Amino acid sequence: MFQEEIAKQLSVLTEIEANKILECIESTKNKDMADFAVPIPKLNKFKKLVGKPDQLAIDFASKIQLNDCIQGASATGNYLNFKVNRLLQVQEILKDVISQKERYGMTEQGKGKKVIVEFSSPNIAKPFHAGHLRSTIIGNFMINLFKDLGYETVSMNYLGDWGKQYGLLAVGFEKYGSEEELLADPIKHLYNVYVQINGDAEKEEEAKKKYAEEIAAGLEPTAPLQTTPTIHDTARAYFKRMEDGDAAALSIWKRFRDLSIVKYKDIYERLNVKFDIYAGESLVTEGMAVEFKKLQDKNLLEDSQGAKVIDLSKPNKLGKVLVQKTDGTTLYITRDIAAAVDRKNNIGFDKMYYVVASQQDFHFRQLFDILGKMDYPWTKDLTHINYGMVKGMSTRKGTVVFLEDILNKTQKKMLKIMKQNEQKFAEIEDPEKVADIVGLSAVVIQDFNAKRNKDYDFNWDRMLKSDGDTGPYLQYAHARLCSLERKSGFEFNPNANLTLLSEPEAFNLAITIGRYPEIIQLTHNQLEPSTLVGYLFELAHAVSSAHQVLWIKDREKDIAEARFVLYWAAKVILGSGLRILGLVPLERM
Repeated sequence: MFQEEIAKQLSVLTEIEANKILECIESTKNKDMADFAVPIPKLNKFKKLVGKPDQLAIDFASKIQLNDCIQGASATGNYLNFKVNRLLQVQEILKDVISQKERYGMTEQGKGKKVIVEFSSPNIAKPFHAGHLRSTIIGNFMINLFKDLGYETVSMNYLGDWGKQYGLLAVGFEKYGSEEELLADPIKHLYNVYVQINGDAEKEEEAKKKYAEEIAAGLEPTAPLQTTPTIHDTARAYFKRMEDGDAAALSIWKRFRDLSIVKYKDIYERLNVKFDIYAGESLVTEGMAVEFKKLQDKNLLEDSQGAKVIDLSKPNKLGKVLVQKTDGTTLYITRDIAAAVDRKNNIGFDKMYYVVASQQDFHFRQLFDILGKMDYPWTKDLTHINYGMVKGMSTRKGTVVFLEDILNKTQKKMLKIMKQNEQKFAEIEDPEKVADIVGLSAVVIQDFNAKRNKDYDFNWDRMLKSDGDTGPYLQYAHARLCSLERKSGFEFNPNANLTLLSEPEAFNLAITIGRYPEIIQLTHNQLEPSTLVGYLFELAHAVSSAHQVLWIKDREKDIAEARFVLYWAAKVILGSGLRILGLVPLERM
């Protein structure tokens, strides 16, 4: 209503279409100065305005007609500022939430468009650790957001289930494997096997290096040179058997894969994450042959000492990319080429997003460049959504922290905190489930608190924090609003007299609620969960401030009903935001 009136009047003054001006209207943070502002230079993208922006702002401000909506216009530098009828603004925001409920702030802008989001994608038989958490929760957030904006979504888990490391794992299992431990906890046992066999392989490499150094120095070697195939040689030969379709080699690999997926699904359920498709590098072997031939036909392949490479040094300075080893086996990028083509042909998409750590930035630049050189026009629809690393962990060295251990530890701590209030604890139907959700909220929000491209060191204190601006605080804010509804003695009245919400705290809370549609669009444009998280903290703080003065219990009915609607609207928005972030909003805790 207010933006429309501003756009309508400015359209007359500038001869720019009102719907274009709407794109330039900003909600201000300093409400003492203005409620809305238009940066005059932004209008130039639609029409070149004659005059300096600051002078135009002064001129336009003097010509704005004040009415029931607009109650003041002024200029500050290049900005044209507007003050609006705040009482009317509060009413309009709350009426919109009443009519749209959980759909408030959502649109149908994605209708008719399909997006694929590839995320999580752990390596089979390696632990699901804090590092994998980032891809999983960012991808889940994106899927939830896209769904709310009308897109058809496909959530895909592209498992790392192919490559030499599976040869290494098979060699390791033969030496260190236990059937009993494999069935009890496949991922953890296979990880332990992987660490042990890696340790053995490193010792072999060290012995080889030491032998060479002693010979070079003219010394008698302390140990003879190993003449049998090394662990890595054996692993490479095993993977070659897999690629050649050897039934025995593939049966062991398939068993590891199937057991791991069952365990992963348990963890995903706990994370509130669901996948439409479990794909994997192993499933694109046929497509690889087709795409490899296309690379040959387009003369993109070069020989390099028996291997095959693609030269990407011009024009993007991306170097030479190895796509086939000397023994004929493929690499990660070769499989990625085939997978992208397979998805376009068999699933179809308008956009496809790869949620993968920033360590792989160069890999995706190479991948997209190769697909472009293969003349696939849809290459422009591929986007790498990167994120920073969780530092301080190494799979090979065995210093990772399992995600399941993190969730168990946070659940245990939150359960302990909840038990401190015996009365509230007794009201909770399933305390362990609630503690698990609170714990997950702590883990997810600590990750989403900063921009996704930031690295951070793994720290137990950070994961377990429950006070301040944390996930438990947001859950508490939501649960408190639910409690207020239960204990107020009043019921929701959609026809409440909203003109009674005249206090500054009511205005501040309503205005914060009214910013939600803008925040959703900003979050969609940036695909930054931190944008939404920052807003939810602002909303929770505004609710807390309102609680101090805007009481419901024992107030006059008309005033109580109006305030009930205000708090109900805050609960709807807080719950909506938590769900987009992949969390279940709690009603009691």
